[in-house]
Amino acid sequence: MALRPTVYIETYGCQMNVSDTELMLGKLTASGYESVEQPDGADVILINTCAIRDHAEQRVIGRLGEIKSKMKRDAVLGVTGCMAQRLGSQLLDRVKHVSLVIGPDGYRELPSLIESARGGVKATAVDFDLEEHYEDFTPRRFDGVKAWIPVQRGCDYKCTYCIVPTTRGPERSRQLSEVVRETEAVIASGISEVVLLGQTVNSYYDGKHDFADLLRAVGSVPGIRRLRFTSPHPNDFSERVIRAMAEIEAFCEHVHLPMQSGSTRTLRRMLRRYTREKYLECVDRLRAAIPRLALTTDVIVGFPGETEEDFQETLTAIEAVGFDDAYTFKFSLRDGTPATRFPASDTISDDVASERLARLIATVRAGSRERNMGLIGARREVLVEKSARRGGLLQSRTRDFKTVMIPGDVSLIGKYLQVELTGTTGSTFLGQVVGQRAALPMAV
Repeated sequence: MALRPTVYIETYGCQMNVSDTELMLGKLTASGYESVEQPDGADVILINTCAIRDHAEQRVIGRLGEIKSKMKRDAVLGVTGCMAQRLGSQLLDRVKHVSLVIGPDGYRELPSLIESARGGVKATAVDFDLEEHYEDFTPRRFDGVKAWIPVQRGCDYKCTYCIVPTTRGPERSRQLSEVVRETEAVIASGISEVVLLGQTVNSYYDGKHDFADLLRAVGSVPGIRRLRFTSPHPNDFSERVIRAMAEIEAFCEHVHLPMQSGSTRTLRRMLRRYTREKYLECVDRLRAAIPRLALTTDVIVGFPGETEEDFQETLTAIEAVGFDDAYTFKFSLRDGTPATRFPASDTISDDVASERLARLIATVRAGSRERNMGLIGARREVLVEKSARRGGLLQSRTRDFKTVMIPGDVSLIGKYLQVELTGTTGSTFLGQVVGQRAALPMAV
């Protein structure tokens, strides 16, 4: 019997890319391919890419060079995802050993394009398909503990720094019934935590139902125990959405709420469509409805024209909100974004941006450590996710998204436990299992 051809996919970027990799693997395994864990010797190697920052693209270019020296002579090497969408056929010219360039809406043709490439025909597939949601795909999920479910693709906001509208296209939402169907299948498989994905997930609208309707429908699926979503836009937290979050038992007390800057002047130049005051008002409304809500965020420093006064406003906003954590970045100029039209005199030097980033990180960490120290001795429910990278511990997570390292063996992965928080590194916790909850199954 002939051996099945093998495929290896390496993923960079956001959770939407992780979800897309699961879709691609599902499609290819259904088409007769076998997934492997290493690129060496694979018949097909796909690099699923991010284009948010220049550093991410340069890292992929370097990785493609590394793979060239290890891949089989007749192997097919392809680039998929946002970088593929942005560069298109330029990638075929730039990296000669690449045979396929496929954007996020081109995965339906993946098996046939691979077969053509194996016959020596290079190809690109970077057209947008506003009807494509891959409803008939069965994802091959990496994570046996939680499931990432895309509910929306693309973005209509067009922030001046962001390449996503170019790489993901305009916003479109799946039908509510299809999201519920996929959730039911996930729960039936034994997974009880669901994360709804979208570029601006809370602007979801399928023509009849808004995000509040979606939350209530998914939160009502029997067996679901934890419900999360990412990433929302501050402008789209209607009272209906906030009320649904507060009333759904499965909804976890955590929101990742991108701020980007605490300066109204900078936010306007970013075209974020809210002010500092409106952002803080959104925070207040969320916390009034969900008192124990934990918040994390994204922040960019060194945006063109950012003054020291603007940056100070970002620091004071960080302190005012009291974020549990923040993903912090130096501004990265992307071709095709409106920010390229700012005058060169607005450019912030790398030295200044780096110094501001260091101050920002220090402010975030100081606040996070102070809040976490106050939680020592508290008891929380955790879901055990995986083995930790070191120390012989397990990584688990609370409902409000705090990471807790606990002792135990792999048989506990996927189980819900009660733990006491016994220590903190400032960002993560150490915990000790209490009571008799260790025997509970994952799904209830």
